[in-house]
Amino acid sequence: MLHANLSANDKRLAFRAGLASGKLQRFPGAFSPLSALLIEEQGFDGIYISGTVLSADLGLPDLGLATLSEVAQRGHQIARVTDLPSLIDVESGFGEAINVVRTIRMLEDLGLAGCHIKDRVGPNRSGVPAATVLVGAAEMARRIKAAASARRDSDFVLCARTDARASEGLDGVIARARAYLDAGADMIFAEAVADEREFEVLRRALPDTPLLANMSEFGPSKLLSARSLQNLGINMAIYPVTLLRLAMASAEVGLKTIQIEGSQASIVDRMHSGVRLDELLGHQEYIQIDREPSNVRV
Repeated sequence: MLHANLSANDKRLAFRAGLASGKLQRFPGAFSPLSALLIEEQGFDGIYISGTVLSADLGLPDLGLATLSEVAQRGHQIARVTDLPSLIDVESGFGEAINVVRTIRMLEDLGLAGCHIKDRVGPNRSGVPAATVLVGAAEMARRIKAAASARRDSDFVLCARTDARASEGLDGVIARARAYLDAGADMIFAEAVADEREFEVLRRALPDTPLLANMSEFGPSKLLSARSLQNLGINMAIYPVTLLRLAMASAEVGLKTIQIEGSQASIVDRMHSGVRLDELLGHQEYIQIDREPSNVRV
C-alpha cells in the first residue's frame, strides 16, 4: 500500500523484539521501495538501507558524496512501504555532535527503525584503509552519546559500527565496542570480521550485546549461512548490496541482448510479468479502495 500499516514505533518495537528473540534477524539491502516490498513478501525480518547502495542509486561512488537529506529521504521512501523495520547506514553521522543530533531526529521523523554510525573520519572514503581514517574511541563515543541523547523515541535502535579490525585487531574491536556500549549504543556492527572463529571471540567477549554480521559479497568476511550465524549467536545479518548487484547484472544482460539480437524476445521468460508486478504492488487493493474508500485495510 501507499504506506505501512504499522507505526514507526511498532516497527522499532518489533526490531528490538527480534534482536532479543534468539533468532537470527535477516535484513537484505533494498535499493528501492519496490525491492523492499519484495523483501517483505519473501518473509525476511527487516530492511537494510546501505550507504553504498544509496550512493550507487544516485549514480555516485561511495565516497561520502550523498547528503543527509538525500540519505534520509530515500530511507523514508523505502521504510514507508513496508511493515518491516528498516536499519539505515548514516556513515559517521554527517558531522560533529550537533550534526549527529539532527541526523537522529530526522530519521525518527521519517519513520526509520534504527541506524548505524561508524567510527571513521567523515566523510566516508570507501576503499581507503581503515587504519588511516579511524577516529579515536573517545570521539566515536561522543558521537554515540549525541545520538543516544537525541532520541525522542527510546525504542529507536542505535547501532555502533567499528572498522578497527584491520588496524587494531579483535582486541581493539572489543575495547571500542565496550566504550560505544557505555556511551549508549544498543548493538555492535564489527566490520571485516573474518570467519567463525572471530565471531566466536566477539560473542564470548560481548555476551549480552546484540551483534550484527555483514554478509556482503567481495568483502573481507567469509559468507556464512544463516544456520552458521544462528549457531554463533549472531543476532542480525545484513546482505547490503546483494539485490542491487543481482538487478544490475540482469539489467546489463537484458541491454546487451537487445543490442546484439535487436529484441528482448529471447529473455522475456526471465522477467517479472505485468501480472507479477501488479501483485507485488497490490494493484487490486488500490482498485478496491478507489471503488470504496472504506476498503483500506488495517
